[in-house]
Amino acid sequence: MSVPSNLPAWQALQAHHAVVADLHLRDMFAADPDRFTRFSRRFGDLLVDFSKHRITDEAFGLLIELARQAQVPAWIERTFNGEIVNHTEKRAVLHIALRNRSNRPIFVKGQDVMPEVNAVLEHMRKFSDQIRRGKWRGFTDKRIRDVVNIGIGGSDLGPKMICQALEPYGDPSLRMHFVSNVDGAHISHVLTECDPETTLFIVASKTFTTQETMTNAHTARAWLVRELGDEAAVAKHFVAVSTNAAGVSKFGIDTANMFEFWDWVGGRYSLWSAIGLPIVVYLGMDHFIELLEGAHAMDEHFRTAPLEDNLPVILALLGVWYIDFFGADSQVMLVYDDYLRSLPDYLQQLDMESNGKSIDRDGKPVKIDTGPILWGGLGNNGQHAFYQLLHQGTHLVPADFLAPAHSPVPTGDHHPILLANCLAQAEAMMVGKTEAQARAELEKQGLSGDALEQLLPYKVFPGNRPSTSLFYRRLTPQLLGSLIALYEHKVFAQGAIWNINSFDQWGVELGKQLANAILPELKGERPVAGHDASTMALIKFCREED
Repeated sequence: MSVPSNLPAWQALQAHHAVVADLHLRDMFAADPDRFTRFSRRFGDLLVDFSKHRITDEAFGLLIELARQAQVPAWIERTFNGEIVNHTEKRAVLHIALRNRSNRPIFVKGQDVMPEVNAVLEHMRKFSDQIRRGKWRGFTDKRIRDVVNIGIGGSDLGPKMICQALEPYGDPSLRMHFVSNVDGAHISHVLTECDPETTLFIVASKTFTTQETMTNAHTARAWLVRELGDEAAVAKHFVAVSTNAAGVSKFGIDTANMFEFWDWVGGRYSLWSAIGLPIVVYLGMDHFIELLEGAHAMDEHFRTAPLEDNLPVILALLGVWYIDFFGADSQVMLVYDDYLRSLPDYLQQLDMESNGKSIDRDGKPVKIDTGPILWGGLGNNGQHAFYQLLHQGTHLVPADFLAPAHSPVPTGDHHPILLANCLAQAEAMMVGKTEAQARAELEKQGLSGDALEQLLPYKVFPGNRPSTSLFYRRLTPQLLGSLIALYEHKVFAQGAIWNINSFDQWGVELGKQLANAILPELKGERPVAGHDASTMALIKFCREED
């Protein structure tokens, strides 16, 4: 398959879109009392309601047929079988092996990777037990109280999001910090909160050369040595997640405290690997295993469920429906769960780094729209910020609403109020408010004549804004594992449909290359030359003395 739009199902969807484009969701619900039953699915304690989408039974059937014609089931099998599906980097993509709780053999180039996966998990367990039980002591023989993860991208977003999300399961005697930004203010702020005698640093960099990560790591190292007065302190306060043993040793870290992972683990899929070490330290290995079990359950669902019941495939197809047939260029994540406040940031990397592609698997420019601009935040806060655009703006923005039925922190009426707002916003986006309804409300308020007519247009809500509601009983480690894997597989299924490689990220390279050329010019080590006039002027401005 080279051009998805040539598939018969795609062309049938184009024809059907003309039929359904003007249908309104409130009318579809009024005409069909069973709509929720047909267009929702349960997965354990997770309820996924996609009935508030602009689909008919025919549209749903055509979307499922599109997945078949795009060979989504075959791509799933190729991935789970360890085939080279990341063709530009010639790599298998096997984050599913990291959470393979069945322990069935998974082969890469003829070798079962599960023994190595299990060995690293055991290494993580032993190390985290030492920290949590107070057996690992700092240079001055004090117990570790602060853990600072130094990474960027997948080495930061995933562990930070999980530790925040599962804080009720964390060790209250440990404070977790995450440093990613190369802006010196970030590492400086974190260090002011830490005691060098009781702080452990986890440096997460596969190559141990990542510029931002290693700059922050060397700053932290210098701070520690300065405060404790001895280079030997480094080995007691630093560990590494890396594959570069020589670089780790040169830094002063004992390679016995280096945790490995493999080239078939992509950065944005790496929280399940040794990159998840801060998660294990904070939550304990048993809760980390529950996280893996939840992801594994979703993996098995993705691999075995019929397409019409397959949650990642359904979400993927709905995204394709809006991006390529309705012209929606963004999607918003509306999280009504403060513990998941970093989930939109995490999903931004997962989705936009994976499917922000304009070249297909055959090396040709794509002829369709691919990955959406993904954004969002805490839903209740967003109601007072960007929901105006969602309700009455000119853009069609499909939304995902996420909320727990039960709060881990029941406080007065807080949670019922939170849920009421979430449910109301999804309903409001769907039904809107007609001109007749708005007129009746204004008349009830005592308005009439020109005053009513002038205000009336501003009180109308078009509605017909699609959304998926993902509700869960409680945010447990297992539920969170399933939820993250659901979005991982959704992104992959969309990439398969669009015929793009969801697992490389060449788009991040150019900026890094140019930054390496600009840095010595900014520092005055080399004349400013070879750039456009704007860049050269900006470099010179930055070099001016205060």
